[in-house]
Amino acid sequence: MTVKQQMQLGHFIETQSQNEQGGRLTGEKILNYIKTEFGVNYHHNAIYKLLKQLGFSWITSRSRHPKQQQSVQDAYIKLPTGNDP
Repeated sequence: MTVKQQMQLGHFIETQSQNEQGGRLTGEKILNYIKTEFGVNYHHNAIYKLLKQLGFSWITSRSRHPKQQQSVQDAYIKLPTGNDP
C-alpha cells in the first residue's frame, strides 16, 4: 500500500472506532476495506503487522453504545461499595 493509502486506512480505522452505532471493527472488516478501496489482498496475519506499523494496537474496546450517558456512568462510579471506611 502507498503512504497515501495507509493514511486513508488510518483515518477509516479512527472513524470506525468512534462510531456511535455500536459494533466492533474486526480484522476481517479491515481486510475487506483494503480490498474494496485499494484492490490489495492481505493475509489475516499481515493485517495485524500493518496495524502495528500504522501505530494501532489490536487491543480494542467496544464503540460507545448509542444510549450511553456519561452522567449515569459517573454517578455509578461514585456509589459506595460497602467496603468504604
